[in-house]
Amino acid sequence: MRLRFHKVSAMGRQLAHKALGLCLVLSSAAVLAGQPARASETLSFSYGPLIRSLKVSSLQKFAEDGTVEEDLAFFLALVKPEDYPRLRKALTEKADVDPLVVSRFFNSDIGEDTLERLGKAITMLRGGNGMSILRAALVNAAFSDDGLSLLSVLEQLPANVQIHGEKVLATEQATKRVIAATERLDSVMSQLTAEEAKGDAPADFSAMADLRKPGTLAVTKEVWNLTDSRRNRSFYVDVYSPRNPPEGKLPVIVFSHGLASRPEDFSEAMRQLASHGYVVAAPQHPGSDAIWLKEMLKGLHKDIFDINDFSNRPKDISFVIDELERRNAGQFSGKLDLTRVALVGHSFGGYTVLALGGATVDLAYLKKECERPFGGLNVSLLLQCQALRLPPEQLTNLQDSRTAAVFAANPVNRSIFGRKGISTIKVPVVMASGSYDPATPPALEQAASFTWLTAPDKYWLIVQGQAHVNFTQIDPGIKDAIESMTDITLPSQGVISNYMKGVALPFFEVYLRQNNSYKPYLRSSYAEYLSKDERFKLFMISGRSTPKLVDAIDAFRRDYPDPK
Repeated sequence: MRLRFHKVSAMGRQLAHKALGLCLVLSSAAVLAGQPARASETLSFSYGPLIRSLKVSSLQKFAEDGTVEEDLAFFLALVKPEDYPRLRKALTEKADVDPLVVSRFFNSDIGEDTLERLGKAITMLRGGNGMSILRAALVNAAFSDDGLSLLSVLEQLPANVQIHGEKVLATEQATKRVIAATERLDSVMSQLTAEEAKGDAPADFSAMADLRKPGTLAVTKEVWNLTDSRRNRSFYVDVYSPRNPPEGKLPVIVFSHGLASRPEDFSEAMRQLASHGYVVAAPQHPGSDAIWLKEMLKGLHKDIFDINDFSNRPKDISFVIDELERRNAGQFSGKLDLTRVALVGHSFGGYTVLALGGATVDLAYLKKECERPFGGLNVSLLLQCQALRLPPEQLTNLQDSRTAAVFAANPVNRSIFGRKGISTIKVPVVMASGSYDPATPPALEQAASFTWLTAPDKYWLIVQGQAHVNFTQIDPGIKDAIESMTDITLPSQGVISNYMKGVALPFFEVYLRQNNSYKPYLRSSYAEYLSKDERFKLFMISGRSTPKLVDAIDAFRRDYPDPK
């Protein structure tokens, strides 16, 4: 996934969270309500059998100059006056988004899934999911002169809408649970990293080669335009090769980009690997790349991605390996080692490479996950649920036996594979996560998955502050905007990149080149060394910490049971 998709989906989630925050205040107070009062242009808030009405005009006056009308005063009884400015801002703050984007997103399948989940808490007065009225309100508000804000959406809602306080409160509890899980995971990973590091054999990393630096080989880039006639599918491939490599076989890495992304966005990392003697190929995935998203926003596609890419993506990678085999004897003088290929994937690409590495899709488990009451809080689950629209046979036989190792960064994976599907992976795996990742949050997407891996060689690393995407590749101003609008400070991309370079190269050296001299770099003590002078730390554990991680997950579930 890239940020442009996040801006579309996060827009809906941001408004939803603001709405939930306001509704929580209003609906909590409804417990104390007396007899319901009805008026024109009103919203109905309920808690169990109790219903209380609120005029939209009262919200408008409050937002305009802070006036608290009698009906609104009832709902604000539990709010401190010093918090009024924050509430007024939440009502009027506009989402800077193209109205056409709003319309097209909420008419996509993922958008409709989001609305259907929200529509269980915001319904028609006498029952019935409110997704249709929510879509109309969001789209009409976006096209209005006032623009898209919480207040403008509320103004567009019909008078016969009912906001269910008990569902809003449960959603708020589920949201807090996700936040608590993220905070707990950060603490647990810090502790487990330190514990593993204490047991590591001593190593003076300052005297060892700095793997974050480019290698000694010059790099050539080519762009291949390929067509898989069996699937009637054409795409380009960026291929990075070392010039004048040493004698012997050349190891191969194939990279899978994320949703709404491009191979070019990861050129720095691929050049780095090629400079150390690897041939790296990165194909475009036409149904889920940046071009598709641009076309979708122009109205050329209904959905954010082609759901057939759940199967097409792994087949793209296998086709690229086939093409490397076809060109090996000629262009590469037979030097490529294509019996053992490493795969790297980011986000949706993480799903791709895990499937190629042996993970199997478990549609029965996915269906249960998609039916969970608060599953929509995990953006990546909304993506995974789209796979249920495919015939089961399309999601089988995706493994490629030439896969020797998998590096999955911010992978979309947990619900579509489940324990049964993840446990079938037999090759070495690195999972890499970002603690600030809103799209594939590690507490929801990678924690359980790591414990389900049964491969003897597995590693999980978390970069504190990493937020799923490389902002410098997308919009250098976005990082500054986030930091200016929130109290969140994000790490520089240079820090994140150095962490990834420092771990990726030794992983491939050990498991592709079978060069065990690089094993010290795969220790927790090395992660501590890399981040010793950094504000944002790198946590890294191996399979040795699995039992303690399982215990930590179980303890969290006891402390924070699933909201009903």
